[in-house]
This record gives sequence, structure tokens and C-alpha cells, in this order.
Amino acid sequence: MSEEITSIDTLTLSPQNNSALSRPQSNPYIKAATSDNTRRTYRAAIKKFESWGGRLPTHPEVLTQYLLTSADKLSPRTLTVHLTALSQWHHYQSIDDPTQHPSVRKTLEGIRRVHSKPKRKAKALRLEHLATMLIYLNGLSESNKRSRDIALILIAFFGAFRRSELVAITVQDLTWEPEGLVIHILKSKTDQESQGIYRAIPKSSTGVCPVSSLKTWLDSAAIIDGPIFRAVNRWDQVQEKSLYPGSITDILRGVGDGCQFKFTPELSSHSFRRGLSTSAARENIDFELIKRQGGWKSDATVWEYIEEGGQLSGNVGHALIDKMNNLISND
Repeated sequence: MSEEITSIDTLTLSPQNNSALSRPQSNPYIKAATSDNTRRTYRAAIKKFESWGGRLPTHPEVLTQYLLTSADKLSPRTLTVHLTALSQWHHYQSIDDPTQHPSVRKTLEGIRRVHSKPKRKAKALRLEHLATMLIYLNGLSESNKRSRDIALILIAFFGAFRRSELVAITVQDLTWEPEGLVIHILKSKTDQESQGIYRAIPKSSTGVCPVSSLKTWLDSAAIIDGPIFRAVNRWDQVQEKSLYPGSITDILRGVGDGCQFKFTPELSSHSFRRGLSTSAARENIDFELIKRQGGWKSDATVWEYIEEGGQLSGNVGHALIDKMNNLISND
């Protein structure tokens, strides 16, 4: 696959598009308009289509065949992403979009009905899980890795950070206040235009404290500049580079294994955000406070977490079970 084909936000593939408008090097903001994650996802989707035998530009008949032969190999969500990537490619080439043809849309709709499965959700960390993890980590020999993991887990949970946000935090983004810590998020999934988001984490005067744990890690690792969460090699040496986003899940699962959690395979970096929101919901914390801490734009997403957190504690069955038991005991 050629480099031009992998670049969704360029128009250089089509021979007729030779104007300055079609060349991204003459307009660097075209590239900036699409996030790197989206660009990588679209590139992978087009590469998959080409490895199947597809060629660009393509036609509705070819796309329908691609869907038919891929339905039992790829999930409906994945196929939807593939069609979106192909749609964007044709759009930026000023070519009629074959993904909008009725036969293509109907085929995808049928695949969704036949093959769709519930989306797997990351296991939400509860406060008791967090406590167990801290007890386990504090029981290990003192090391840079231990200090980093304690700070990372606490900051990730109480800050409800996404993994991309977490690994991007630098010392310069930290504002230490008497009451706690304010972290400036320069770019987020919900802030692609870099308006800036601030996440506050309060200090605790007793017991475990996320803010103190981060200060301990930074001091022990002698980090005074650059990324705060860094790789630590097998010799417990702190590296200059930041952790990779994918390594957050590896660290979390490693601690989960150490705690002998049966649900360790269900843990991911998203377990922190789900954990904070559902735990807050169980404590009847105000909706707006939960939404603000996680930086959620959608009320529906927050309500989903609140309902999940209270699906047992706030269940109508409590009153009915109590009533039934009273009837039995009085019989």
C-alpha cells in the first residue's frame, strides 16, 4: 500500500487533484484537523481492505462483497470503521462515495442484526479493589517501580484520566496548591482544539493521598522536568521517555495479578474512569461533580455510569424483598 493511500487527509492520490489545495504540504492545517489516533485507525482500515484485494477508488459492488466475505471474521463495529475510512478517502478525493449506496448500507445493517454482540466493557475498579492494590504494592520492596505504580494508580483513578492524557502529563502541567494538585491537560479526546482542561485532585491529611504519592514518586525519581510517568527498566532505572499509552493496561493488570484478582483480564486503562464514576455514584455524589472530574461532554455517558454504580444499591428489589420477608415472618 502506498503512503498516499494511507493518508486520509491528503488529496494527492487523484491525478486531477494537482492544485495547491490538494497538496497537504501547502496547507499543514489539513493534517492538524485529524487526530493521530484517527489517522492510524483509518490507515489500518484501508490497509485491511487492500489486503483483501480491494483497490481505490472502489465501487458499491466491491464493498458489498467485502462486507459479505468479512462478516464472520470482523465485528460489525470494525466493519463500520472500515466503511468510514473508505468514505473519507473518497470524500477527500472528490469522488462519489460508494459507501452510501443502499446495497452497502443495507448489507451492513443486516450484519449488525445478525452478528452484533454487546460491547465488552472494562471492569470498573471499586474502592475496595484500589485498597487491595495499595496494600499489595506497599508490601513490596521499596523501588522506583513501586513508587511510580502507586502514584500512577492513584492519580489515574482520582483524576479519571484517559491513558493518552495520563502519559502526556509533564511537570510543567502541575500546579501544587495547599489544598491539593491541579493538572493542566493540554489536549484531550474531548478537547481536540487544545482549549485546555484542568483536573483537580484534593490532598488528604490522613492515610493514602494521591497528591503525596505523586510527590514521593517525583522526588525519588528526581524528575524535575518532562513527563511525570516514565518507563522503569528491569534494573529499576527511570528512563527519560514517557510510558506508552498501552503500557498503562499492562501495569494495571500486573498489579491485578499480584492481588490475585479473578477479573484481571477484564481490566484496562478505562477501568480507572469507570471506577471513579461508578464509585462516586454509589456514594451519591452530585452528577455535575462526577461529570466535571471526568471531563465528560455527554450527559448520557455520565448517567450510564451512575446507573451502573447504583443498579444494586438503588434497586427497587430492596424494598420488595424486605416487604416479602416481613410478610413471611408475620405469617
